[in-house]
This record gives sequence, structure tokens and C-alpha cells, in this order.
Amino acid sequence: MTYGIGYRLEKGLVLVSDSRTNAGVDYISTYSKLYVFQPAPDRLFVLLAAGNLATTQEVVSWIRRDLDRPADQASDQGAGRDFRHCDYLFEAAAYVGRINVAVQREYEDALRRSGGSVTASFLLAGQIGSEPHGLFLIYPQGNAIQATAETPYLQIGESKYGKPPLDNVGHANLSLEDASRLCLISQVLTQRSNLSVGPPFDLVVIKAGTKAIAHQIRLEADDPRLDEMIQTWSEAQREALHRLPQMPWESGGRG
Repeated sequence: MTYGIGYRLEKGLVLVSDSRTNAGVDYISTYSKLYVFQPAPDRLFVLLAAGNLATTQEVVSWIRRDLDRPADQASDQGAGRDFRHCDYLFEAAAYVGRINVAVQREYEDALRRSGGSVTASFLLAGQIGSEPHGLFLIYPQGNAIQATAETPYLQIGESKYGKPPLDNVGHANLSLEDASRLCLISQVLTQRSNLSVGPPFDLVVIKAGTKAIAHQIRLEADDPRLDEMIQTWSEAQREALHRLPQMPWESGGRG
């Protein structure tokens, strides 16, 4: 399991993913699940992956293979046959979805017989040409949904533990810096509740209209900023607890 967050803001995009892969309590390893593709100066794609590691790695390999081929030898026909041929971000999401379905179908029977799951999901963010920047969640079935001003963030993987701060504090007009902090604290809170999620945490920031990575960092497990974040967040929560309305039986409470 893993946890990935994508945030679409008026000012750009923020994406954060953990790097932990858990195949049981005695086998925990680290694999980056954030991939950057820029096949031409007029387009940029960032892909976050969650689910079966073999599936996600093969999907990424297919994408890279298609980009390595001459443009006139791309594997699919029609619009969106690889990242170079997409005119809109939804076409790129559909392209990733088709590859994801094809890879899952190749192995699903064998994995089902062994009790495993072949499914994977992805977040795709970026911008093509003069089109607006965007963010899509691509399901294992191949279809996708888009982030909106009303629902500016999307999650994959172990999402439930890190959702409350995103709901309570987040909105589409956050600064890129505040959104980065918010996504990181969501990761840290998830790590505290679920051992299948953990650092290093990979973070990418894209400013709207630039089609370039503005900032990319990796926070290792011993990074003091992670401890500072959780301490600050916990102190703020404790302060908020004491400021909540009193119970009826407390001195000064309403009976």
C-alpha cells in the first residue's frame, strides 16, 4: 500500500507521495512512486502510482517505451496514443488508463488464483500547451475523474487517515507553499496510523502556466522537518481541544 495526494490550485499543482512498499511485516522496502515526463517543451506530466507494485512499474515502462519509439510508430491509433500526441490532459489520462487495464488483464488470472491483487490506480497532473493545468485520478478500470475548484485534491492508496486536514483546511486558493505543507502533514498523519505508509516523501510543485517543475524535494525519515511538523500540528490540536465549548457539568458550563 502507499499514499499519494494531488492538489490542483489556482496557482498550480502540488503532488506528494510516500515511498514505502509493504509485502508483510517482515518485508518493507522503498520504491519511488512519483514519475516525471516531459516529452516536449510544451507539455509536462507527473504521475503518482498506488497499488500492485509490479503493475505500476510495468505501466510506467510501457509509457517510457512508447516515448522511446519514433512518433509515427506509437502503439495505439488516434488521439492520445502517447504523451506526445495528446492535445488535452484528459486524453493523457485515458491513455494511462488503457495501459493500466491492459497490464492488469495480462496477470489477473494468475494473481487471482494465488490470492493476490493486480489492481493499481494513478494520479496524473500537468499541462499541455495553452490548456489549463489539471489533475486526474485514474481508476483500475481505466476511467478517470478530474479535480475541480470544489474538490481540488485527489488521493490514491491509503487515503482515509490523511483526509481530515485536507477537508478542514484545504481549498483551491491556497498558496503553493501552504498546500505543500498541508499535503505533507497529511502524509505524516497517515504514517502515524498505518505502517504501510512511510518516508521518504517525494514532493513536486508546478506553477500554473510554466510547464516546468518549480520545486522537487525528498524528505527522508530522519529529516527534522517531519518531526517539527507533527509536533507543531499536535500542539495546535491540543490547544484547540481546550478551546472547545465546555461540557454541561463543568464550572461555567450550560446545564
